[in-house]
Amino acid sequence: MVATLLLTSEDISDLASPKEYVDAVKRGYQQHGGGAPLVPRASLFCKDPPGKLTGYSAILPEDGVMGGYLYSAGFTSQDAWFITTIFDAKTGEPLAILDGASFNPYKTGAVGALGIDTLARKSVSNLAVIGSGPQAKGQLRAAVTVRKFDSIHVYSSTKHHRESFAKELTEELDIPIKPVSSSKLAISNADVIITATNSSIPVFDGHNVSDGTHITAIGQYHPRKRELDENIIQRSLYVPDLRSRVFTDAGSFLAAFNMGLVDETHIHAELSEVLNEVSPGRTTDSEITIFDSGGTAIETISSAYMLYQKALQEGIGTTLKIEPSSTAMN
Repeated sequence: MVATLLLTSEDISDLASPKEYVDAVKRGYQQHGGGAPLVPRASLFCKDPPGKLTGYSAILPEDGVMGGYLYSAGFTSQDAWFITTIFDAKTGEPLAILDGASFNPYKTGAVGALGIDTLARKSVSNLAVIGSGPQAKGQLRAAVTVRKFDSIHVYSSTKHHRESFAKELTEELDIPIKPVSSSKLAISNADVIITATNSSIPVFDGHNVSDGTHITAIGQYHPRKRELDENIIQRSLYVPDLRSRVFTDAGSFLAAFNMGLVDETHIHAELSEVLNEVSPGRTTDSEITIFDSGGTAIETISSAYMLYQKALQEGIGTTLKIEPSSTAMN
């Protein structure tokens, strides 16, 4: 029998800073670049009742941890639940079970920030955020840990949402955030653009993106999700989180590919290759760069392990007793 830590969303919500998530996720992707194995996201779908079950897993050998992320969405509740389980990579013993709801925007924000840190120009001033939900907030909280922005513009199709976002995050981050009435206004003069939506159509016209801009897009996790248009994909230096998922669910890239505008050689590198300096990132200040973040087990397991370690240090969580098969099946 082993003691496994149960961490609820309440346990986790204020346990780590955005920078701690960024540092943990960076370490995870560096390990992946060194050969740490993972299984890309896969989903099972049900028509009646309508919903899906999604999972992915990874092993981080240097940290001595492995785990999986499982979440359900839809069905009769039309809601979602996120569960992460991590194990000791040496013994196989379960270390912790985490409610993933509260840390989901933080770990996703962390990998988005790594895209900015590796691909954006070193000197930037203006940031545009397209989207105003929890994921957009997570992206912004992490982004400001890797670059200093003098001004931020946010656009959401709902006026109240963009105004609430601007008010809340201006007070929290002490950076002026201005809500604007169109994505065109938001990206005007932007050095960095973050898209955090679930849109199936492009959220801005790629022709309006200035040379030298970096884009972090997190809504390309399904073939029919397409935040970015074919023009900006074609013009960009394109880096996904995982090369292996591009032709499965990177909606914007797939659209440009199906139009014959790009081919597989347009995939410059994946994130871990740039982090580990196997491939260069931006090579000139005039390049447009895109980081396409569809979601992997790396950011989830690395964040969960970081939270587990902090919870042990602070005495947070509830202990569960888990029987090994040698005992339970004897």
